Amino acid sequence: MGIACAHELSQDGHEVTVFERRSTVAEEASFANGALIAPGWTAPWAHDHRRLAWPWSANGAGLQLSRLPSGSEWSWLWQWRRAGQGSRMLTNHAQMHRWVRYSQERQQAITDRYQFEHDRSHGMLVLLRSEPEAAVAAAPLQQLRDLGLTPRMLSADEARALEPALNTETPLHGAVELGGEAVANCREFAVLLRAQAQRMGCRFEFNTIVSRIEPQLTAGVNLTLTHTASHPSGETPNNMAQRFDAVMVCTGVAAAGMLSPLGLKLPLQSVVGHSLSAAVREPMDAPQSAVLDARHGISIARLGQRVRVAGGAEWGRESGPPSKAGLQRLYRALSDWFPGAVRLGGPAGSVQEWRGVQATVPDGMPLIGASRLPGIWLNLGHGQVGWSVACGAARALADRIEGRTPDIDLGACSPQRYGL
Repeated sequence: MGIACAHELSQDGHEVTVFERRSTVAEEASFANGALIAPGWTAPWAHDHRRLAWPWSANGAGLQLSRLPSGSEWSWLWQWRRAGQGSRMLTNHAQMHRWVRYSQERQQAITDRYQFEHDRSHGMLVLLRSEPEAAVAAAPLQQLRDLGLTPRMLSADEARALEPALNTETPLHGAVELGGEAVANCREFAVLLRAQAQRMGCRFEFNTIVSRIEPQLTAGVNLTLTHTASHPSGETPNNMAQRFDAVMVCTGVAAAGMLSPLGLKLPLQSVVGHSLSAAVREPMDAPQSAVLDARHGISIARLGQRVRVAGGAEWGRESGPPSKAGLQRLYRALSDWFPGAVRLGGPAGSVQEWRGVQATVPDGMPLIGASRLPGIWLNLGHGQVGWSVACGAARALADRIEGRTPDIDLGACSPQRYGL
């Protein structure tokens, strides 16, 4: 998020400084996410996509509760559950679809402009294991058509023709084909975009924590900064103050602690997702592009010479190592659909297991726009679609800061809906 915003603002002629607590870009939620950007992948393909479950539940779908929620947390979960039902779900999906599509167009324009070379692929299949799953998929399929997309319902044979490596021993009733660019490597794109932003004059301050934000009564915002790494001189200066005309907060779950002292109570909860990435063992046994297992909500995507498996949503465990149960579901899905596709052992075997924390808003829509405090802008709460909407959100915010009307309506994402 931050890199995309820095690029758009620098392109518009602003003097931009990015403060990053890590030592380089894309080290947290952008590091090894599912890489999906296809409009339509966020549709409610499974009937239980918004259910609450415990980690030991059979299929791992829905939101996994790793501990018993408190009173206020139950309120958030209740709102989250309601947002996935009936007309609210359909409205949110339509709005999110517009964001993903707009962002995909913006991302493609950036890729073409700078001639970026990064791992990406076209086409995606939503795999339906049974007739009941196909029946559930009928509603989102029709909504995508109403929104102007042209998804196709495929038979099992047609799906296997597009993805020949699909395991014939795993039951497959059919699939939904989502066309267009479907997969792109988020971290690679962020690294490339950082370089372009720097060429336009953007400054990056790594190993730096923003410990305090202070809007000024007259104009501008003061930031108190803490450096976590020594300067070449050997000194580590802390509590340095700098003043800016405006600040855009793109810090995910960390934003709650930063903005709470200012009276901005962000409705964010941490939801953890997992992924595993491994080198392709045999290209003929690997996916051509991407598939989404509708029952389990797990994606399997081809990223150059690697395969990435991602999915799961775990609530209540903000820190710690990757969940063994969550990773096992990913390994099981990979074995179900593409056994033998990657190198899991031996001298050439190397599997990257990863967990990422997603800042999530209960109604499913991010917080994009100006806060009620002068000079403080928000770009937060994107949940699992952060990569899918990053470029669009950045362009829309840059337009709003310049006083222009964005090409996409920001109303559904306005921070004001939560009194922010």
